[in-house]
Amino acid sequence: MLAQVRPPTTAPGVALAFELRALDVFVYRVPIGEPVRTSFGVMHDRPALLLRAQDHDGCVGWGEAWCNFPAVGAEHRARLVSSVISPHLVGRRWADPTAAWLDLDGSLRILALQTGEPGPFAQVCAATDAALWDLVARRAGLPLWRLFGGVRSVPVYASGINPDRPEQMALARRDEGFRAFKLKVGFGAGRDVANLERMRAALGEDAPIMLDANQAWTSVEALAMSRALASARPVWLEEPMAADAPESAWQSLARESPVPLAAGENVRGMEDFARAVGSGALAYVQPDIGKWGGFSGGLAVARHALAHGVTFCPHWLGGGIGLVASLHLLAAAGGSGYAEWDANPNPLRDRLAPLPRIVDGRVELSDAPGLGVEPDLDWAGRYRVSVD
Repeated sequence: MLAQVRPPTTAPGVALAFELRALDVFVYRVPIGEPVRTSFGVMHDRPALLLRAQDHDGCVGWGEAWCNFPAVGAEHRARLVSSVISPHLVGRRWADPTAAWLDLDGSLRILALQTGEPGPFAQVCAATDAALWDLVARRAGLPLWRLFGGVRSVPVYASGINPDRPEQMALARRDEGFRAFKLKVGFGAGRDVANLERMRAALGEDAPIMLDANQAWTSVEALAMSRALASARPVWLEEPMAADAPESAWQSLARESPVPLAAGENVRGMEDFARAVGSGALAYVQPDIGKWGGFSGGLAVARHALAHGVTFCPHWLGGGIGLVASLHLLAAAGGSGYAEWDANPNPLRDRLAPLPRIVDGRVELSDAPGLGVEPDLDWAGRYRVSVD
């Protein structure tokens, strides 16, 4: 029997029911000096799509949707919220955020199929779920990690280390407190191997180094690259081939790969996550709180993964609100994996909301209610994009 999404266990006596008065969207874009490169595309600016949920008592909650690609992704997803999500939720009484998210997921399924956009719909529903949980936690006066019975401190790693002089970026991030690092690969075998070797030499033999191929290879190429990269002892090889490759291909690669496999940021739906976890192919599962599920789905994946001996390491690549939400998600799940923290410059991550300090590879979340952060809308106003 496949795992199901059910409301997360919360602190006793907390009122979870709510009625929304409004669900507002805020789109931002910040120019960057150096593009962020992946094997499938390049980001020439840094976008963010924030959602603000408000109830009739004036309580507020914040969420952030993944919106990095395509180049108009943030504006399009914002219009989905305004035209579809908000009319569905506002003015109705909901028992808890999970009930609202499950209703959205079921009610919008056919529309998502008809439009060919299950991904964008899942992303805005995920951000909505996060905003609703932030709202009820703020109203209860509890930080989200505590509302869910989690831990305060979680380990993080510096991700998005590009193929140009990666050892220099890694050393700079180490000076900022990081102790684990993720290198982008998929740029040619010789370059990938050389980059990993330079990072290993610069960081030392004991530093955890992860690899992210962003679905760059076929299954044959993935195995060859895993073998070529294995001598530097990477912790995992993330998305070495297409996320929707057959389960048998993932299982075959896992059996032969000398490097453990990781994936999950491009998986949608509890059934697909349960199959991925149950296949035995993944050592690390990486749902993205702004791509699918928010807290409701993410914690269901975490419960299922941990019960099957798979390490839970949430994915995130975006602004500061989503990053803090991802940290709370890992904390709520017990904090035994790593949370992703993008290493590239992004004012919408670093300036939009106050972030916890990284000390010796870990962050400690605050006791402030909900996410514990409030976006600085005055500062961000210069970068706001109209979607009217």
